[in-house]
Amino acid sequence: MVFAKPFELFASRKITRALLSVADKTGLVDFARALVAQGVELVSTGGTREAIAAAGLPVKDVSDLTKFPEMLDGRVKTLHPFVHAGLLARRDDPAHLRTLAEHEIGLIDLVVCNLYPFAKTVARPEVTVHEAIENIDIGGPTMVRAAAKNYAAVGIASDPAQYAGLAKELAESAGHLSLATRERLAAEAFARIAEYDAAIAGYFAQKSDALPATLSLNFQRKQSLRYGENPHQQAAFYVDASYRPDCMAGAEVLHGKELSYNNILDLDSALNLVREFDQPAAVVVKHNNPCGAATASNLVDAFQRAFDGDPVSAFGGILAFNRILDEATALRLAEPNRFVECIIAPDFEPAAFEILTTKPTWRKNVRLLRIGQLMPNPIGASLDYRRVEGGLLVQDRDRPTPSEWKPVTKRPATEAELTDLQFAWKVCKHVKSNAIVLAKDGMIIGVGAGQMSRVDSVQIAIRKAGDRVREAVLASDAFFPFRDNVDAAAAAGVTAIVQPGGSQRDADSIAACDEHGLAMLFTGIRHFRH
Repeated sequence: MVFAKPFELFASRKITRALLSVADKTGLVDFARALVAQGVELVSTGGTREAIAAAGLPVKDVSDLTKFPEMLDGRVKTLHPFVHAGLLARRDDPAHLRTLAEHEIGLIDLVVCNLYPFAKTVARPEVTVHEAIENIDIGGPTMVRAAAKNYAAVGIASDPAQYAGLAKELAESAGHLSLATRERLAAEAFARIAEYDAAIAGYFAQKSDALPATLSLNFQRKQSLRYGENPHQQAAFYVDASYRPDCMAGAEVLHGKELSYNNILDLDSALNLVREFDQPAAVVVKHNNPCGAATASNLVDAFQRAFDGDPVSAFGGILAFNRILDEATALRLAEPNRFVECIIAPDFEPAAFEILTTKPTWRKNVRLLRIGQLMPNPIGASLDYRRVEGGLLVQDRDRPTPSEWKPVTKRPATEAELTDLQFAWKVCKHVKSNAIVLAKDGMIIGVGAGQMSRVDSVQIAIRKAGDRVREAVLASDAFFPFRDNVDAAAAAGVTAIVQPGGSQRDADSIAACDEHGLAMLFTGIRHFRH
């Protein structure tokens, strides 16, 4: 058997011709100018060519290369042998070079190409199928793959973030790109193509099946983290290419130390809870559970009430707000004997930002994150993932589900009790199971979280509430298996309960409420959070 000649990897390649075709024109003109400065001939398509020409730079149209016009509204531009032969020809193979010469095909040494914004397009709730289809790039990925495959001789710039480094290398090496650079660019290009195809596959799969037979995920590394949950664990933060802007993936860090793995988890939990409320609201999260939450007519009162829910646990906590953080709230936050790790809010008033970033020392380090305008929870398709050994658990997110609460006791809940029950129920959804939440007057006064028995969670919440428990209401994320939960709550002074119902012993819990004069309502919906 005769094997083909080994593929030669050229240590350095002079860039003489570049083909540019980009959807994202960020940095395009500056990079094109850097290429021209090195004597590189520019060939381009459509809007990319127009942008380069408008900057006064010499650029040929791709049709000058292919001897064929763009057609079908731009669907066919670069899908031509004069493009792909120029990209794929092996520079170390005389037969390839003879073929190019016979057909008068020139070599292409560099491709500058990023793709139609498919993921961002389909992330819009109102997107149509037609829009989605028109944002499926065909020629772009084909060029990117061709250039990346032939990285032995061809460079591929697939992201505007690469331009500055490439321009610097070209300037310092008289227009050459090293093998190490070309190989790195090829790896990054193949990763982007994989992400792009995964986004397309995922979109069509979920149109026909919310939980498709094959799951294609598309996550990009946003940042490396100092470590994971513990210092001996490596960690990074990856984001969905189609993330909504008002989430942790889109949050802008304005001030403070680098975010940690645990910070991101807690900030995400706090943000997801605070967006549940229409009134000004504040949330305090510690170790991924809310220890304080409150609403009020203004943000400063909401904060104070949230902090007062459990001041001991709130020390060193994570804070979230659903309104722009104002000066009055910042002044209250900055009072002595408070310590905060992170604050996330739609934005910060300039005076508030100044207060929160000056002395004492903790304010020099506190992480301040701007999230922009908060959107309501139910937006677009969204799945929740959890890794297990050898696989992945996938489910719909636990969004608010319409339900009619069913009164089941002799005494109905009062209007005030019902308002507090609705507030407590929203918070309860964000507490680790077994979850018990005590609330009064629009604030949390006690939380029992993550216990192996529900009655233990009830007793912890009561202990946290102290004397405030009298005339409070209680929310439970799942049904009561025994009446001991009701008995403990009634003995402490709780007046009304909301729970899903569904236990074989529901009648016992209802009877206990009637004996103690409590009101109880069933939601018919459970909110486990493991």
